[in-house]
Amino acid sequence: MQERHDADPWEEDVTSSGVPPPEDAWRQTHLGRLMGHALRRFDERVLTLMAHDVNVPLALSNLAARNKVSAAHIHVTRHLSLRGDRITTLAHRAGMSKQAMADLIDQCEAWGLVQRQRDSADRRAIRVTFTADGLLWLQAFKSAVEQAEAEFREAVGDDIATIVRLGLEGYAGGA
Repeated sequence: MQERHDADPWEEDVTSSGVPPPEDAWRQTHLGRLMGHALRRFDERVLTLMAHDVNVPLALSNLAARNKVSAAHIHVTRHLSLRGDRITTLAHRAGMSKQAMADLIDQCEAWGLVQRQRDSADRRAIRVTFTADGLLWLQAFKSAVEQAEAEFREAVGDDIATIVRLGLEGYAGGA
């Protein structure tokens, strides 16, 4: 006697081919998923460029090359002002908890990117500031972002790149 299989008629094809049925394809191609993939690709490219930047201190370059620096660590690079900030301010800008940001600051401090200093305006408070190596890292970040943006422009063309930028700025509220 033959065993009956009551699965959807296309289920086995999905398993063997890896292609979802047309009515399910939206889950792989919706705008949020595409933006997420694009963001991961962009951040990976920036980190790769930073790992190979000759101006980045060797220890930091090696960390980046061995994938020890993640997009989460870039939050510190992206959000820390040149005058320094409190951890709560950094956490708020990055959309993270204070504890998560404090953990990132601990790592970045151990790597020599940042340092903690007493806040001159409130001696009870601590400000996080870039070290000299951290400022080199920040410059490498700027150069890497510029190059990754140029590569994006080259890949999709100037007109599309401009439309994407304007659309994302509008959608993100000009952030």
